[in-house]
Amino acid sequence: MSTYVVRRLLQSVFVLVGVTFLVYFILFQTGDPTFLSVSTDASQQEVERVRHQLGFDRPWYIQYAEFLSKAVRGDFGTSLRQGVPVTGIVLDRIPATLELAITALVISLVVAFPVGILAATRRNTFMDQTAMLAAVLGQSAPTFFVGIMLLFIFGGMLGWFPIGGRGQAGPGDELRHLILPAVTLATFSMARNARLIRSSLLETLGLEYVTVAWAKGLAEPAVILRHALRNALIPVITVIGLDFGALLGGAIITETVFAWPGVGNLVVKAIGQKDFPVVVGCVTMLAVVFIVINVIVDVIYGYIDPRIRRA
Repeated sequence: MSTYVVRRLLQSVFVLVGVTFLVYFILFQTGDPTFLSVSTDASQQEVERVRHQLGFDRPWYIQYAEFLSKAVRGDFGTSLRQGVPVTGIVLDRIPATLELAITALVISLVVAFPVGILAATRRNTFMDQTAMLAAVLGQSAPTFFVGIMLLFIFGGMLGWFPIGGRGQAGPGDELRHLILPAVTLATFSMARNARLIRSSLLETLGLEYVTVAWAKGLAEPAVILRHALRNALIPVITVIGLDFGALLGGAIITETVFAWPGVGNLVVKAIGQKDFPVVVGCVTMLAVVFIVINVIVDVIYGYIDPRIRRA
């Protein structure tokens, strides 16, 4: 298992380099960010001087190589807009994004597991059909639409929750600010996971060892939870690992709708301002979090399915 983890970590390094390379390449096709650092009436000579000072007069791949050499030391450069180190800016925003993504993942799993299990064990009943209809609607609704509707109903009409920002007055206030964006972010994941758990469990319930468990006279909870669900978890855990990365990426839209002060909101503003160092720093740090989560999921596989551990 340790050899496998080392191999996955080495593969992750190449993934991380590929992600940063693509982001760097795409950003440099959007225009020259030098003009952010000069006045609108600056002369051409002044523009050239600032461009040389910032290093933007060199080929983008040379700048990328310099970025890599500094990034391995935790230095992502300086924000063109704010004039402060990017690392500090991103690290200040990451806790808010992780709080939102983790809460959304917990909500997704807490709802998806019982719904998926009930739908599978009550196949083709009214409960199953209702749950799957709700799941399809949840997967079909765009995140920004869900967020706006929740804001309109529960924030505007009913006034139960704040309409934006992140609470600072205390745990209760923070929770009230967190609920709507977390539910919005969790909607798609919740619906997809419920359908996946249902289909995976239905497939497992048809296997011979589950039939034997029924023949032994075991109670339904024991058959479902102890025998069928464990093997049904393999594809579910695979998706959960990818799900967390999707939640981090989807937080960009949710954070924008709810004015949530996370990395996603920061990325949107930095792209609009052509603040390249901030964009690359945000994407790199989120990619690191995503890679670490997926390595952890790969290790969990071996403890759920001994066949994977032996392989």
